[in-house]
Amino acid sequence: MRCSEMSEPTVKEQKMLPGPLDGIRIVECATWHAGPGASAILGDLGAEVIKIETLYGDPERDYNSLGAVRFDIPGLPDWNFLFALSNRNKKGICLDIKTEKGKWILHRLVETADVFVTNMRTSTKPRLGLDYDALSKINPKLIHANMSGFGAKGPMADVGGFDPMGQAVSGMLFLASDDEPVYLQAVVLDQMASIAFSHAILAALVARERQGIGQEIHVSLYSAAIMLTYANVMATSVMGKNPVSRWDRFQNSPMRNNFKCKDGRWLMGTNHPEQKYWPTFCAATGMGHLENDPRYADADGRVKNAAELVAMFDQVFRQKTRDEWMQIFIDAGLLFAPVQKLQDVVEDP
Repeated sequence: MRCSEMSEPTVKEQKMLPGPLDGIRIVECATWHAGPGASAILGDLGAEVIKIETLYGDPERDYNSLGAVRFDIPGLPDWNFLFALSNRNKKGICLDIKTEKGKWILHRLVETADVFVTNMRTSTKPRLGLDYDALSKINPKLIHANMSGFGAKGPMADVGGFDPMGQAVSGMLFLASDDEPVYLQAVVLDQMASIAFSHAILAALVARERQGIGQEIHVSLYSAAIMLTYANVMATSVMGKNPVSRWDRFQNSPMRNNFKCKDGRWLMGTNHPEQKYWPTFCAATGMGHLENDPRYADADGRVKNAAELVAMFDQVFRQKTRDEWMQIFIDAGLLFAPVQKLQDVVEDP
């Protein structure tokens, strides 16, 4: 953005600079969040995004709640913030792409597009003439970007997918419980998939810049979930069994643990490498006598004796408020952070 011979732009001038994707046009024929979320991210970076909806509109427009979580916006009966977040930075047009006129308009848009984004089912795209083979004939340098539930091949290739289904098939629902599935709310996987999808599109644009060719790319909720939980998946592959799912404070070192403070609020510490921080942690908490105790001298010993060690530090942390402990740890150079609820995050200065 900045040339060596130019003076540094003012804050006002910086806001007027074009984004890195300025001049890139994306035509989106997708619904809900996984898919549209990626286009929104690329729009954040300056791309022009044209969203195509049916005459009935994207069904996410009418999706106002998920359990007790509400998405509608007070005073704006025709809007919800989930749809607004999925479709920020976009222009819109309604088309009946099943008609010849609708297809003709869509094809004219594709002719001038850099990227075509869709999350239609595998069998639907060729039926409507929206598959890569058809659209690449109109625009050979087109990036044909596909989001699906479970990938382009395999027994579930033509099965529609939503966030909970992606969490289910990937093992995510049993990451927090061995007894029954626990769903992570509020389209967590949809957003992760959107981020992965945007990265794939960016990579395809770079490849086109270098090689002069378009291509077809695929990202799925399933693949995004595996990417998100890669360490758990690798651990399972190496061990040949499911890893322990529940976080048990009394089976973990106090150097990597959470503690309840005097005011009822919690702190989370993650101090690695442990041997570097153990003496400082003991001194900062007034437990210097534990530093050279042979039972806790190394990381293995602290895990082996975690139950008694964590119980001791529980008593220590109850003596001060979270803010008091945070200041102590900041001054000592220890790695702690407050455990916050979402309302705390919204109000966090």
